[in-house]
Amino acid sequence: MIWHCGQYDFDTSTPLIMGILNVTPDSFSDGGAYLDPEAAVEHGLDMVRAGAAIVDVGGESTRPGATPVTPEEEWNRIGDVVAALVEAGICVSVDTRHAEVATRALHAGASIVNDVSGFRDPAMVEAVRRCGCGCVVMHMKGEPATMQNDPVYEDVVAEVRDYLRDAAAALEAAGVDRSRICVDPGPGFGKTPKQTIELMRNLHEIVHLGYPVMVAVSRKRFVGEAYQVEELHDRDVASAAEALLACELGASVVRTHNVEMTVAALKDLRPAVLLGLGSNVALVAEPGEETEAKIAQLNLAVGHLCSLPDTQIVDMSSFYESEPAYYEDQDAFVNAVVLLRSGLPPKELLGYLHSIENSLGRVRAIENGPRTLDIDILDYQMYVASDDELTLPHPRVTERDFVVKPVLEILPGWELADGTPVGRVPEAERVGKARKI
Repeated sequence: MIWHCGQYDFDTSTPLIMGILNVTPDSFSDGGAYLDPEAAVEHGLDMVRAGAAIVDVGGESTRPGATPVTPEEEWNRIGDVVAALVEAGICVSVDTRHAEVATRALHAGASIVNDVSGFRDPAMVEAVRRCGCGCVVMHMKGEPATMQNDPVYEDVVAEVRDYLRDAAAALEAAGVDRSRICVDPGPGFGKTPKQTIELMRNLHEIVHLGYPVMVAVSRKRFVGEAYQVEELHDRDVASAAEALLACELGASVVRTHNVEMTVAALKDLRPAVLLGLGSNVALVAEPGEETEAKIAQLNLAVGHLCSLPDTQIVDMSSFYESEPAYYEDQDAFVNAVVLLRSGLPPKELLGYLHSIENSLGRVRAIENGPRTLDIDILDYQMYVASDDELTLPHPRVTERDFVVKPVLEILPGWELADGTPVGRVPEAERVGKARKI
């Protein structure tokens, strides 16, 4: 997925690092450290040298209980810094809630507006509508001064997801192209540590929205509580670990204070792997319960996948019932797609998958014929190959309705490792028509 940010187009298939540059006297972590413009610019350059693709410049603290500043004061703090970093050829993001500041920053060459208030202000929407900049839409319950005053949710994951969906849709309706939008669930903004952990462990629900997802977990209170690290500056290791976990769950952008440590942590990010599961022969089923039996067999296969070495299931689609494809004289299939993160090389993974198939009675008698279980590697991130044993991406992914629909359910807009969009073939032209069960 490409995130369009002015003159910059970022491929989010591998995570981007956004370095935090607070030009404030009162930010929760580094307030006052970079008030001097020269020191701020040098720190921004240091972060880029350490691996940041973007520098996020902020002139107003949005920590819990922070006192608001006027747009004029905010711009006085960051204006020279933004201009100098742009002049140095750096992609600059401006972290602001104020349309006036965003407009001035964009005129100075900033490429991204990161709005913690989620573009609630129509003036902010107008500021970004026509300029082509990237837009980060964040969820925050309330305002910084009051957001931690007993935040209450019935379902924090669903409420944040729905808020971001609606806020992004409103931007699109105003004329902002979808490819310019990134969403941020706002860990710690109007959320208790427990609520934030619940949200971050279910980040795939935000990924389902189909936008790049940014996570800003650096030195947050929930990190301190989850990893039992009290001092802010001692939380960098834990923050980097949390960033890695978020990226395994699908985050595309990591906003961080410690770029070097985050870059090092993300070297351990395992490739994303998509598996297609199917069954149309029920081993044990009462009459009329064949579909339930096929689902049970796929669930057994998922259980086996959970035991694979250096592998974690990240997400799974709904179950779909599909018409037979290619060899039509057979029963309907039940299909699903599973998203893994795996350190297993593709052919080694394939060997494990064949063992799982065999353990559940797979017989390879007729090509594309009936089977108790079929597990295909559909896509293996950044791996393209073709030989007698394995072809990746799977050559028939885009023509199969029973693959395309479940993939797009969990990964809207997904592109295969060779750059082919999963949804390239129109639904009417696909084989194996599928419906969600």
